[in-house]
Amino acid sequence: MTVTDQQATETPTPPRQPVLGRALAFVRNTWRGLTSMRTALVLLFLLALAAIPGALLPQRNLNEQKVAQYIADRPALGPWMDRFELFDVFSSFWFTAVYVLLFISLVGCILPRTIDHYRALRTPPVRAPRNLTRLPHHYSGSVAQTPDEVIARARTQLRGWRTEVRPGTRDGEVTLSAEKGYTRELGNLMFHLALVGLLIAIAAGKLFGYEGSVIVLANKGPGFCTTSPAVFDSFKAGNVNDGTGMTPICVRVEDFKADYLTNGQAEMFTAGISYQVGDDLRTNTWRDTQVQVNHPLRVAGDRLYLQGHGYAPTFTVTFPNGQTRTESIQWRPDDASTFLSSGVLRIDPPGGMYATDEERRKNQIAIEGLFAPTAMFHGTLMSSAFPAMNDPAVAVDIYRGDTGLDTGKPQSLFALDPEQVKQGRLAKEARVNLRPGESTTLPNGTKVAFDGAQEFVNLQVSHDPAQQWVLVSALLMMAGLLVSLLVKRRRIWVRVYPAEAAPGTVDQRRTVVEMGGLARTDQAGWGGEFDRLRARLLDEQPDGRGAETISARGAETTGE
Repeated sequence: MTVTDQQATETPTPPRQPVLGRALAFVRNTWRGLTSMRTALVLLFLLALAAIPGALLPQRNLNEQKVAQYIADRPALGPWMDRFELFDVFSSFWFTAVYVLLFISLVGCILPRTIDHYRALRTPPVRAPRNLTRLPHHYSGSVAQTPDEVIARARTQLRGWRTEVRPGTRDGEVTLSAEKGYTRELGNLMFHLALVGLLIAIAAGKLFGYEGSVIVLANKGPGFCTTSPAVFDSFKAGNVNDGTGMTPICVRVEDFKADYLTNGQAEMFTAGISYQVGDDLRTNTWRDTQVQVNHPLRVAGDRLYLQGHGYAPTFTVTFPNGQTRTESIQWRPDDASTFLSSGVLRIDPPGGMYATDEERRKNQIAIEGLFAPTAMFHGTLMSSAFPAMNDPAVAVDIYRGDTGLDTGKPQSLFALDPEQVKQGRLAKEARVNLRPGESTTLPNGTKVAFDGAQEFVNLQVSHDPAQQWVLVSALLMMAGLLVSLLVKRRRIWVRVYPAEAAPGTVDQRRTVVEMGGLARTDQAGWGGEFDRLRARLLDEQPDGRGAETISARGAETTGE
């Protein structure tokens, strides 16, 4: 009996890739996916999509009060929207992430294409295909010229094309390869490089720029100087700018004019201003100019914008001892079509009028209510009929007591602290409608008179050191886009060789010419251009007359 030992064979397990190798492969694949053109297009779409909330929702850097009101009107949804930074879209973490990823993707996508384009410019045109009749456009014929004469004429007619002459496979055969349209890829690269430049310029402007808004009374009211962020009502410095080192500019508003259509729609705002900058500050020289909406003053690298206007009611309070206080302060336009405005004015008694601070605080005056530039009354209810100041009036509540100015708590510019009223520290003593020159007297003998209103303007000072580069990048983007859309990439091959007089013999007096044309993109009109080139090369009519035609075909088909 024979026993055969059979050993089980085990399939060898392939060695596992080292951890470092798998990590490098993951990084490499991630980088390839991130720098693909498809990913760049997706990120560009996401960036446009992410900007939509910034256009539809109030933004904190533009109007914090509207943001607070929006959140207050939506107590359930508003806080969650604020957590996702929907009111600070353009500085949010998710918008910044898309922005940075798009920048990295574009750079990683453009650099290899730029290198490839440089190599293509240094590479001779490709050799002529073996069978030119398979090309979308081709022609075969014979001419009474030598091959060298045909090639010389072809090179002359193809001036501006990149050409390369090579010997063929037959005896006496010569081929000419010509290519044109490299500017198309150059325009494409210019567009994407300019887009990267635009992103860099915008980012640089956000890093090193600043902007501040300030309300200034018109008609030779007190102006302001950009010496400190404290002079602005709102100020936003760049991420690497602390607000120091600003360009010193002094501005005062000499007059203001608002033009309205008959339906109350604003047509144009114009402010006449005087300003000082540079040596003017040392010599106290004032320069006069005008600013309008979308027509800022550009000086010393800064821009002064006229953003809007409103009204500042003026009240005179005469205290029981005969001392007076007159103040004007801007009120907020609540209705943009009629400029019906609301606000509050707080007046502290003159110093030394009362023996103690506690008694003085009990006799502070607060005026809260509405201002109408063109008043219209429905009984005692007041509204505004037109935004221009044709018939001004106010409907106000007058309070006496502690306005909260000494509490140290921040106070709203347009509303009283309701806690002061609720706790009885402020007592309402009158509710009246007043026109300019009218007044009312409180029970303690204090007289409150409405003197009229002044116009104020909202000015914004902006500093963006990269603004010119933004314009240059935008223009280069448009130029690159036009070039990439209008320029066609096309190729032409010409093959010439002596014609056969009889089988096995060569006719030195005639030359067979084969031509083929190919457009890298399927564009209408290439067939006509090919025919015109053929006519110039062979000195014939575009319909083929002038040379003995063997075969010709042109078709509008897709290219390579």
